[in-house]
Amino acid sequence: MARKTVSADSGNSLSTVINLWPYMWPSDRPDLKRRVAWAFLFLVIAKVILILVPYFYKWATDALNGGTAASEWLPAMLVAPVMLVIAYNGMRISQQGFNQLRDALFARVGQHAVRQLAHKTFVHIHQLSLRFHLERRTGGLSRIIERGTKGIETIVRFTILSTLPTLLEFALTALIFAIAYGWSYLTVTAITVALYIWFTVKASDWRIAIRRAMNNSDTDANTKAVDSLLNYETVKYFGNEDMEARRFDASMAGYEKAATQVWTSLGWLNFGQTLIFGCGMAAMMIMSALAVQRGDQTIGDFVFINAMLMQLSIPLNFIGSVYREIRQGLADIEQMFALLDVHPEVKDAPDAKALEVTDGVIRFEDVHFSYDAARPILKGISFEVPAGKTVAIVGPSGAGKSTISRLLYRFYDIDRGRISIDGQDIREVTQASLRGKIGMVPQDTVLFNDTVGYNIRYGRIGASDEEVARAAEMAQIGPFIEKLPEGLNTMVGERGLKLSGGEKQRVAIARTILKAPPILILDEATSALDTATEQEIQASLDYVSKGRTTLVIAHRLSTVINADEIIVLRDGVIKERGRHDALLAQGGLYASMWTRQREATEAEEQLKRMREQDEFGLFERRRAGEMAPDQPGDDARDASDEDDSGSGR
Repeated sequence: MARKTVSADSGNSLSTVINLWPYMWPSDRPDLKRRVAWAFLFLVIAKVILILVPYFYKWATDALNGGTAASEWLPAMLVAPVMLVIAYNGMRISQQGFNQLRDALFARVGQHAVRQLAHKTFVHIHQLSLRFHLERRTGGLSRIIERGTKGIETIVRFTILSTLPTLLEFALTALIFAIAYGWSYLTVTAITVALYIWFTVKASDWRIAIRRAMNNSDTDANTKAVDSLLNYETVKYFGNEDMEARRFDASMAGYEKAATQVWTSLGWLNFGQTLIFGCGMAAMMIMSALAVQRGDQTIGDFVFINAMLMQLSIPLNFIGSVYREIRQGLADIEQMFALLDVHPEVKDAPDAKALEVTDGVIRFEDVHFSYDAARPILKGISFEVPAGKTVAIVGPSGAGKSTISRLLYRFYDIDRGRISIDGQDIREVTQASLRGKIGMVPQDTVLFNDTVGYNIRYGRIGASDEEVARAAEMAQIGPFIEKLPEGLNTMVGERGLKLSGGEKQRVAIARTILKAPPILILDEATSALDTATEQEIQASLDYVSKGRTTLVIAHRLSTVINADEIIVLRDGVIKERGRHDALLAQGGLYASMWTRQREATEAEEQLKRMREQDEFGLFERRRAGEMAPDQPGDDARDASDEDDSGSGR
């Protein structure tokens, strides 16, 4: 079901209904079509009964007043005042009954439309490019979707269940006034309705601007709240709770001001509507009263006109509410429609086929790429990862290492050149098949707020519990899971915060094992871990990559010394390439990086040994500045040890 573009700025309710019609009249749901048809039938019946109700009120009044006008239209047994009163109330009850039947039948249609559009938005967001998601605000995006789905329900319900029946009632009322009481009554009615609608539209448009400001403040406040909670630990690290509270309160202050204006403007709108309709009603009642005095009308006519006007005030007031709700609904969903109009940056070619991996050979051929045209990242790099081999990409920060993995996953399309797998250009195959053949172990593993088992099974949703447990064992996380109170059913917390860095990495490795891809990307998978944990994780990674074509994006060079080839990037070009020993022998960029990392590692290990041997904590105290360099410390202790040993001799 293709989505048509909706222009929220136009405020054209008819255009909105036309664009939403495929969701209210779904081609693949004949049961919902039948519901819509029955709802329309009951709608018409209810409005016809509603127009007849005042007639029974008129006839009952004339009968009580000694009149006989009703006898010309009704059977004799119904002319009695009591029977007319019973009929009057019976009609009112039946009219409400048909209205409720209409609403009940249409409820499923409206909710189906909400569900379909919400689902389409959810799917569309996942199809948007990585660039979009790197720039998005999670809290604001979720609130846009939430308000948008509610706005859709409002538009669907009010346009179908309110606008059409109200128009029908206006037409019937105008026809009755023109035929029974003349054009003067019709003219007053038309002027009243026109002024009422004009004032309602103008005031509602004014209120929509206020509503937009309120929505913006609400979105901003929600974004700040979600962002602060997602970064709870960082807030605590720097003691910025008060600052975060002030930022949130500033956004809520804007919301408070706008929300107050919304309610104040609503009061003025309601008062203006009452004033306009009250003046029109007073004019028509005076006209009828004078006609009764002249003998042109009966008391029943006076009551009938009053009842018709009172009855007309309900849909008139509802027209105002409908317009306001539709306009507010459009304001709520305009951002959602704008979101749906964002085109995915990366799309499958019209004739794209599924990727077929036989050997798993990866080839980059003269690849150029830039996130911004003014700042190129990759400047014509070419290399090959042979089937079943491991190639490592290393280099200084900003050299373009992680960009290579993103391009291979086709999160972005390259500017120039070619990337292929087994000779198939990745731009000519489907994204789903491409990503289905590649496994990724990233540096920062973010887990879903679910169980350990769910996060491992994410690698292959249909895997059995036995397969999940086997993958966990292969990733060397089995013993850890066995110690957990609920095993695989243990919750990992928001973004996996209940697990350590090493445990999260093992979960990532386990789900990659479960996915069993022929091609593997290790994107700085151990750079965020300590040395001891890195060595443990590296053993698991070596197991996973065995027999697979593996591309390693590395920060720590100690993890790639066994790679079949190491490619050294700097400023988006390949500076050196070869095996570890050969690159060291060259004495170039790789050798200098190796030397610096080795010195840093040795310094770290020496510091660790000193801490372990520092029985009295003097080393840490000196580092913290608690002891002067000449204060008795190790030397005094050593002298004491010598005295003690001497006395011992």
